This record gives sequence, structure tokens and C-alpha cells, in this order.
Amino acid sequence: MTMIFGKRIYTSGNSLSQLAWNRFRKNSIGVISLGVIIISVLIAVLGYLITPDSTPMCNNQVLEISTQRPGFETDFLLVRKNTIEIKTTIFNKMLFGAPSNYKTIPVDAIEFDGDMVVAHIFDQDNNEFLELFNIADVCYPLAGDPIFNDDIMYFTTINGDEMQIPISELYSQVLDNNIKLKRYILGTDQFGRDLLSRLLIGSRISLSVGAISVAISLLVGIFLGSMAGFYRGRTDDIIMWFINVVWSIPTLLLVIAITFALGRGFWQIFVAVGLTMWVEVARVVRGQIMSIREKEFVEAGFALGYSNFRIIFKHILPNIMSPVIVISAANFAAAILIEAGLSFLGIGVQPPMPSWGSMIKEYYSFIILDSAYLAIVPGIAIVILVLAFMTLGNALRDTLDVKMQSK
Repeated sequence: MTMIFGKRIYTSGNSLSQLAWNRFRKNSIGVISLGVIIISVLIAVLGYLITPDSTPMCNNQVLEISTQRPGFETDFLLVRKNTIEIKTTIFNKMLFGAPSNYKTIPVDAIEFDGDMVVAHIFDQDNNEFLELFNIADVCYPLAGDPIFNDDIMYFTTINGDEMQIPISELYSQVLDNNIKLKRYILGTDQFGRDLLSRLLIGSRISLSVGAISVAISLLVGIFLGSMAGFYRGRTDDIIMWFINVVWSIPTLLLVIAITFALGRGFWQIFVAVGLTMWVEVARVVRGQIMSIREKEFVEAGFALGYSNFRIIFKHILPNIMSPVIVISAANFAAAILIEAGLSFLGIGVQPPMPSWGSMIKEYYSFIILDSAYLAIVPGIAIVILVLAFMTLGNALRDTLDVKMQSK
């Protein structure tokens, strides 16, 4: 059913959320920002399932290929570690990565000499280095020294299996299964680690810090702001005094102090950032509740005998969430910047855990060399994600603005 009043048309089939979504879709910058954020979240969730280096923390170091430029590729000889095979489920791999069962040796070429694999090791200066590997040791985890006799390899694996395999079959296994070509799309760092993998996993830290710190700030800010705005009087004075004290302390200084008190680490940084971002939420919630507390529907709640808790959380807060959502988007961006700054200072997440801020700290000395991209790439990632949240916040502000909706 459609009702016409003046120049405005109201369709009963469209809810307020549907109207807001229709308005948001017309904001191309906001839609692009939302797309960037969704892609970032998918990358962070899938994690090690999509990274070229799926080892925990993407920390597979191959020093022979350190600081290689984007697009570098070379062959690797995969040498089986003499350990029990580590098996992981897809879920565990997605969250924590999967330890490799092989040592990766960069090679220019390999040759077979009896029971030995002769590897021509990759060298950036084109020097000739050879390394010998027993062919059975390349293919299987051995419990002892293998025996080569009459073109047959005799050996025992760490699982206790006694095996006899023709040497020609082992040659084929090495060529088919133990030689892999790998390309580094963004190159490698000074430790020979894949920069793209560390960049992708680093998005987890930024998004996790933003999400958890914003959640903490909302819990604390909405609670204290609601108490101050609803009860007013002495309660308001005490809470506002506390808010002003926290507000007067520089955010970065307060975060550093909390970090030193709680210790340096992954979870400590979440709490530290979250406990410094609630002040603005509390001030906005307090002001909104004060302006809406005298409305007729609130007075009706008092007249019907509803509890204060029900009036606040079921009747008032749903009507003031628009500015809170906008502030949360801005706080998300601020949390990413704060985490990056703390990691750059060395008091955020600790190595070898990849973080965009710690990556800039590790690589900033390369800016004056010919590998400036090592520091520039994570910096660009921070800029893109922060800009996405800021522009999304601006789009939400325009979408949820009552005055804009009435036009």
C-alpha cells in the first residue's frame, strides 16, 4: 500500500532498514569501501588456506633468496624431514597454519649420481655451490642410514617400515614430487620469507584489533554514557569527571601505559586499545540519551511501569544507534592506526607474528636502498584499510542522517 503526503511517498512494504540500504547503495564510494572491507575480512578469515606460505606465522625462512624483487621465481628441492609426519585439519590450518614436513632448498638445477642428489644451490651472485643429499633421505623420513646395493635402496623409515625401492623409481619420485617451482608475487624480505603471505596474515591483526577494541569501547561507552544521560545528577557528574580525566590523557600515551602494565603481547594490545576508545562513545551516548529522555514514548514507558533497564536498552538505545555506528567505523580505523604505531614502536604484537606495523619497522631501513617496496607495501595496506573504514563511516553518516533521508 502506498500513501502520499505532500511530495513524499511512503510505501508500507519498505522498512527503515530497507530505505537506508537503498540510500547507501547510491553512494558509490561507500559501496566500494564496504567491498574492500568485506574482501579484507574474507582474507583474514581464510588465512593460511590462501597464503602461498602456509607455515605458522608465515615464517618459513630461506636465506638464500633474501630480498628478492616482486615476481621472483625459482625451483625448490623439497627434502623430507626425518620426523613424524604432521597432519592438520583444514580448520586448524586455516587458523594456525600447517608446519611443513619438508625443508625447502632453492636450486638452479639438480643431477643424479648413483644414490645421491646433487643440488646446484641458487645464489644471488651466481656463485657455484653444490650440496649432496641421499636420494632416499630426500623422499622418505629415515630412521637410519640407507644402503645402496645393485641399483636397489634398502632403508627403514621412522615409522618402522622396511623398504626396498629401485633407484630408478626414486629418481622419478624426486622429479615428480620433490621439485617445485615457486613464484613470489611481492618478493621476499631479508630473511627470505614470502612478503605476500605475511601481508595477508597481517590483515588478521589489524582487523582483530579493530573489532575487539571497538567491541570493548562499545560495551564500556554505552554503559557509562547511558547511566550518565539517563540518571543525570550526581551520577552524571561522577561519570563525566571520569570521562574528562581519561579524555585529557593522550591516547597513545595511555595505550603505552596500559601495555606496559599488562605486558607486551597479542591479547594485551586488544585490551589496551579498547580501554582508550570508549570515551567518545560515552559522550555521544550521554548527549543522545539526554536529548531523547523527555520524549513522549519514554514518558509512556514510565507511565506503564517499565523498569529503567528496559526503557534504556529496549526503547532509548535503539533510537540513538545511528551516531554510535558512525563513531564505531571511525574508531575501527583509529584502532588500526594505533596498533600499527605500537607495533612499529615494538610494544605491539611480537615477532615473528606478522603485523603491518611491525613489518614497516623491520623493513623501513630498506627505503633508502633498492628494496623500498618492503616497507611501502604494508604502508599502502594500512592506508587502504583505514581509508575504507573512514569513507564507510562518512557514507553511513549520510545514509542514517534523518535530515538527509527526508530530502
